[in-house]
Amino acid sequence: MRHGFKAWLVCSTAAAAALWTPAALAQESGTDSGETQSEAATTARGAAAALESEDIVVTALKRSDNLQTVPVAISAYGEEQLQAINFRDIGSLGFTMPNVALDDNGTSKGYANFSIRGIGVNSSIPSIDPTVGLFVDGVYQGINAGQVFDNFDLEAVEVLRGPQGVLFGRNVTGGAILVRTRKPTDEFDMRGRIAVETGLRVVADASVSGPIIEGKLQAKIAAYYSYDNGWFTNLFDNSEFGKDRQFIVRPMLRFTPSDNVEVLLRYEHGEANGDGPATQNHALYSRDSHDFLVNDRGFFHNKWDSLTGEINVDVGFGDEGTITNIAGWRRFKGDTLSDLDGVNTVQFNIGTFTDQEQFSNELRYAGTFGRLKPTIGVYYFTQDLTYLEDRTLAGGAVRRAGGGIGTFQTFGAFGAVDWEFVDTLTLNLGLRYTWEKKEVEIATVRAGGANYPARTIVADFLSEKSWNDLSPKIGLQWQPSNRTQVYGYFAKGFRSGGYNFRNTLLGAPPGPFDSESQDAYEFGVKQRIPGGRVSLAVFQNTIKNIQREVQVPVVGVGIAQLIQNVGTARVRGFEGEVQFSPVDNFVLSGQVGYTDGKYTSLLVDLNGDGVINATDFSLKLPRQSPWTYGASATLDIPMSTGVVSARVSFNHRDPAFHTDNNLGFYKAVDLVDANLSYTLDDGSVTFSVYGKNLTNETTYGNDAVLPDTPAFGGDGPAGPRPLPTFSPLGRGRVIGGEIRFNF
Repeated sequence: MRHGFKAWLVCSTAAAAALWTPAALAQESGTDSGETQSEAATTARGAAAALESEDIVVTALKRSDNLQTVPVAISAYGEEQLQAINFRDIGSLGFTMPNVALDDNGTSKGYANFSIRGIGVNSSIPSIDPTVGLFVDGVYQGINAGQVFDNFDLEAVEVLRGPQGVLFGRNVTGGAILVRTRKPTDEFDMRGRIAVETGLRVVADASVSGPIIEGKLQAKIAAYYSYDNGWFTNLFDNSEFGKDRQFIVRPMLRFTPSDNVEVLLRYEHGEANGDGPATQNHALYSRDSHDFLVNDRGFFHNKWDSLTGEINVDVGFGDEGTITNIAGWRRFKGDTLSDLDGVNTVQFNIGTFTDQEQFSNELRYAGTFGRLKPTIGVYYFTQDLTYLEDRTLAGGAVRRAGGGIGTFQTFGAFGAVDWEFVDTLTLNLGLRYTWEKKEVEIATVRAGGANYPARTIVADFLSEKSWNDLSPKIGLQWQPSNRTQVYGYFAKGFRSGGYNFRNTLLGAPPGPFDSESQDAYEFGVKQRIPGGRVSLAVFQNTIKNIQREVQVPVVGVGIAQLIQNVGTARVRGFEGEVQFSPVDNFVLSGQVGYTDGKYTSLLVDLNGDGVINATDFSLKLPRQSPWTYGASATLDIPMSTGVVSARVSFNHRDPAFHTDNNLGFYKAVDLVDANLSYTLDDGSVTFSVYGKNLTNETTYGNDAVLPDTPAFGGDGPAGPRPLPTFSPLGRGRVIGGEIRFNF
């Protein structure tokens, strides 16, 4: 009944337009309804035309800029570009950009393990801070949980590669992802989508936007519902597996009391429920198949609420300037049960509970004074985090539980200035100060370590620690013409120290582990070419005190995870993107990236052989694929009644390792996607059929090595089978059809 109500709510969002018609709006404003409809009508644009657009606005410098003018490696997608590639969630973009992997960890639904330029994390422990920060409408998301659920009704997505510490703070040593939802409009706007995919999966979303008080107050409500009956088949009982229901509702208000003041209020409620992971054990099933077996379906139940208030005031300082304040609150709750062993008996099941509440506020000023463009601000963030887990092992004979409770606080102050000291040269300077404090109570995962049903822990470790950091940036831009930009910079990145809320070995302290810092150099070129654009970048990053989650299979524990500062690593590489239109209505795009990473000093024996030697130094960094590349072709065919668009893309990612000892790994992946669509001449309706992962490639978000014993499907050290693993599968080939409307 609850799911039926949610589906009804999505449909009724569209139906609400009957009460909020263009005629009613015209009556309020004193204009004819036909004129309002004419103003709202759009001209059909095919996918190629959308990709050709040079009007993608980015906010990487916390002010509005064009994609080609910002001195940083960035990939950006506007609303039309996202539609052209059948965007569904953040993870779906990961193969379309060089040196970027936006993967779901797989242990529990929606848990991000993003990696950019080989700098990422391998963990579902919520107390472990990310290396790639996610910002939604300017609000930093404090934990990785809940980041890879479906997204809709977006204005833009920006992916910034390389450390972004000056303007975005801690935990963006790999990069930052900026997501912007669509604002309410001052004209009536109704749009939506209905899609059906193999699975069977059904998706519906809709939004209605328009003025409440003409020119002063606008409102919007958007809603989303999806139901996936399960793409997989569980070989334990041949049942459909992978059920997934998601529901999101997002009302917004935009108040403009005067020409120089804008107030935005955004609220979001979301729920996601379904089966646990489709665990493939590589001791039993081929990495090239989607075969798997779990005797316990498991589940995930996730719920979140967020409220964001944004105020923008144009002030008279200098030539132009804007004061912005963004306050954000978010509460996330997750309850999961996962069968991690992938065999037909209970050898390693884990239940987890996460309860996180955060608040942040950023106040900043961005202005222009002749040749100077300063940005200054202060930032505050706090979160309360509770995490518990319950492990069932050895057929139920062994039970272990534990977790942690913590309060984390961060304060930052930052300043940046772009000084165009001559007509073609701009000096980029920036500095950020960060202070943070973490207070924790931790219960080692052990017999009696927590009362899991009561959501309480029996702490055996109490601690608090603070860190501070000063992160500078200095760069230079050369713009000999409005078509060419050459830039270079040095920047320092900072990633939080912290504590391990999944402490599994008695006697092994859960922290504190220290913060890590990064020295980064980047040199890039951006060039507009006839019919397109090109961007190239080379980089070198040195990560000091690098944090690694060293995973060790342990009988009676399952997997032990130790968070340690293991030494220093160096990552270098290059990347390039190109897009051009050789003829009208035809667009070719390509991207390539290469990274090479290695440890230059080590304090920890990573492979566990008892010594730190050349074998440890030869290990590769986890989630670092040497080569990524891809290409796409998009064609528009104008018709008398509309536009037909066809698009096909190919993207490749090299093999990479999951564990620090390089025993767990990911195979190479080649993805082929295609889309065929038809848009009516007035742009009001688009019909599409599409295919994703047409070659049915196998992907998985984890490859944790389990104890090599017969109970887990292993043969021991001398056995011929591959090592037992926990490797949650991603969906294979998906065929879908979609109808979009926009009135």
